[in-house]
Amino acid sequence: MNRQLVIGGVIGAVAATAIAGVAGTDLIGFGDYADVVSVEPVTRTVTTPREVCGDELVTTTRPVKDEHRISGTIAGAVIGGVLGNQIGDGSGQDIATAGGAVAGGYAGNTIQKKIQEGNTEQRVEHVCQTVHETEEIQNGYHVTYRIEGETRVVHMEHDPGSRIEIENGEPVLDS
Repeated sequence: MNRQLVIGGVIGAVAATAIAGVAGTDLIGFGDYADVVSVEPVTRTVTTPREVCGDELVTTTRPVKDEHRISGTIAGAVIGGVLGNQIGDGSGQDIATAGGAVAGGYAGNTIQKKIQEGNTEQRVEHVCQTVHETEEIQNGYHVTYRIEGETRVVHMEHDPGSRIEIENGEPVLDS
């Protein structure tokens, strides 16, 4: 066999293989890639309501029977009048009795008011309230990439790594 014929056949075979390999990569789908410049995780805040219950000690004022404090006023006026009557004699005694009754009535009313305000009761009540818990959850990534000298940003569900496959000038978002 001719040596030149063998060398020519080998060179031809190598060239045909190289051309077929380059053409085959385009047909198989080895597309273009864009370089990833940065990847930033995106989060969103989720608020979840939850009911919290517990026992609490509650103090309340007991209901009063004598809302206008008439019995304290009358008792104070009687005691004040009796004490005022012990002072002086004649018309001074009448004035002292009246003044004692008025002062005693006011004092009796005030004393009954303090007693009523201090008349409290305590009980344990089961109290519930709604609290809201918040948490940050992952919601994809903002990916900045560069293609043909232009920087673009796209939202992706996954971190693409160092490059993004490009098809028809647009990134392929499915992995």
